[in-house]
Amino acid sequence: MCKQNCKANSAAGFSLMELIIAMTITLVVMGIASTLLARSFNVRKREDQRTDALADAQRSLNTMTHEIASTGFNLTGNGIVDADSQVDANGNGTIRVRANLNKFDSTVSQAARDGIGVATEDAGEDVKYFVVPTADTSYLARYDRYGGAATVLANRIDSFHVQYYDERVTYTTGTCAAPISNAQNKSGTAKAQVSPSQAKYLVLAICVDLAAVGTPSSPGYQPASRVLLVSDVALRNAVGVKY
Repeated sequence: MCKQNCKANSAAGFSLMELIIAMTITLVVMGIASTLLARSFNVRKREDQRTDALADAQRSLNTMTHEIASTGFNLTGNGIVDADSQVDANGNGTIRVRANLNKFDSTVSQAARDGIGVATEDAGEDVKYFVVPTADTSYLARYDRYGGAATVLANRIDSFHVQYYDERVTYTTGTCAAPISNAQNKSGTAKAQVSPSQAKYLVLAICVDLAAVGTPSSPGYQPASRVLLVSDVALRNAVGVKY
C-alpha cells in the first residue's frame, strides 16, 4: 500500500551537500576560465601594441633611409646641416637634410630648379627629423620646411639615435641607451664618428617603448619592454663614399 509513496520519496532532488559541492566546482571552473580569458586579452593587447609600434617604426626608418640617402643631390656638400643635426636636450638625435631634387624638373619654376627655398615647389628638399617628448610617450616627427607643418611618423618612441661616419662600417648592436658600438671599417680598423656635414655613411637607431599591460601579479600581466630597430644609410651623393 505504501509502494507509490515510497517511490515518490526516493525520487527527491540533490541534497544540500551535493548542491554546495556542485556550486563550488562551478565557481572554481569559472574562476580558471576568467583568469585564462583575462590573460589572453592582455597578451592580445600587448601584441597589438607591439605590431603597431614596430610597424610605425619600420615605416619611419624606410622613409628616413630613402630621404637621407638622397641628401646633397645637386649641392656642393653632403646636404646635412651641422647646426640642426645634433643631440637634443633629451638625449635624442636630430638630423636635417637638404637636396635640390628639382634641379632637372622642367615642371617647376626656375627658382625652384636653381636652389632650395620655394614654398610647395621645394617640398621634400629641406627636411628635419626629431623626437617630440610628451608626458605619456614620445613621437618621431618629420618637418618639411617648404612642404608644410610637421607630421608624426611614429609614436611610442623611447629614443632616436643617429651616428655619422666617413665610410661604411660594421658594428655591434647594443641596447636602447647605447645602440651602436665597435664600429669598424672593412679593414677592421675602429672608426670614430665625424661631424654630420662630413659624413658619408649613417646608422639610424629607433628604440620602441612598449608600456606595461595590466598590473603586476594580475592575470596576463605584460611588463614594459623596449625593442631596438637599426638601419644603415649610405649617402650616395657624398663625394668619395667608401664601401
